[in-house]
Amino acid sequence: MADESNNTPVFQIQRMYLKDLSLEQPNAPQILLEQTQPQVDINLALAAEPVSEGFFEVSVTATVTTKVGDKTLFLIEAKQAGIFEIRNLPQEQLEGIIGIVCPQMIYPYLRAVVSDVCTRAGFPPVILSEVNFQAMFEAQQAQREAQGAVN
Repeated sequence: MADESNNTPVFQIQRMYLKDLSLEQPNAPQILLEQTQPQVDINLALAAEPVSEGFFEVSVTATVTTKVGDKTLFLIEAKQAGIFEIRNLPQEQLEGIIGIVCPQMIYPYLRAVVSDVCTRAGFPPVILSEVNFQAMFEAQQAQREAQGAVN
């Protein structure tokens, strides 16, 4: 633990873990005989919340939906999380670390989990592409500012 009496900035990973994992193959085994190239849809979501004073849980969730026509081949939802100790930072720096740095650290683990689950389910791995979390964060900030201007 850091000594809270000084104001030295603190940023440490406390733990990285797989928080949630789901695999569904609702149309197996019949759909496994299909020879058609599947459509893959990937959605990412970020979440962060304080756990206790100076500790934050940050998570990145990937939802991978693969369909052949209108039938689901498989659906994977994986949530990778980390607990980070972050102290003595100005609010704008804190938001940047939680919205950019922490997800960048978590994301490689999430990519590995999704790829591994696909392989274990009997499919070629789905490799999640690299994500520019800084661009995502800046877009969210701009959207928030625009909504604030409208209200």
